[in-house]
Amino acid sequence: MKNKTLATWLAFWTGPLGLHRFYLYGLTDMMGWLLPIPTALGFYGLERVQQFGQDDTLSWMLIPLLGFTMAGCALNAIIYGLMPIEKWNARFNPTADALSPAGRTNWGTIIGTVIALLLGTTVMMSSLVFSFQRYFEYQIEAARLISQ
Repeated sequence: MKNKTLATWLAFWTGPLGLHRFYLYGLTDMMGWLLPIPTALGFYGLERVQQFGQDDTLSWMLIPLLGFTMAGCALNAIIYGLMPIEKWNARFNPTADALSPAGRTNWGTIIGTVIALLLGTTVMMSSLVFSFQRYFEYQIEAARLISQ
């Protein structure tokens, strides 16, 4: 039986590592194996910022990958948390009764959904702002070099 509350929290906290996908679809899920790649690239971008500073072009291209992956996993947590009990059980517990308790929404599911909404939105907006800021700074610097 796949529990909706557990899937919501797994998608939020360990989503960038793909653990929620393994919980719901098993170890053969390709997306679960691919999710750690942009996460690792984003962490590598953070490491490059610490080593080379904010002017490192590769780092400001890699860091948003981490943010977008985290925001996407928060969106998955929201989708799981808001899924009706019948749809949840039909999709993830097909042999169980349509109103099986594993698909019920409880306070843990609601709190997980709200936290995923709050933090997922913050991460998404921060990633967009960081990307646009670095891109426009790069463009201004390139224009300055051309004009000299």
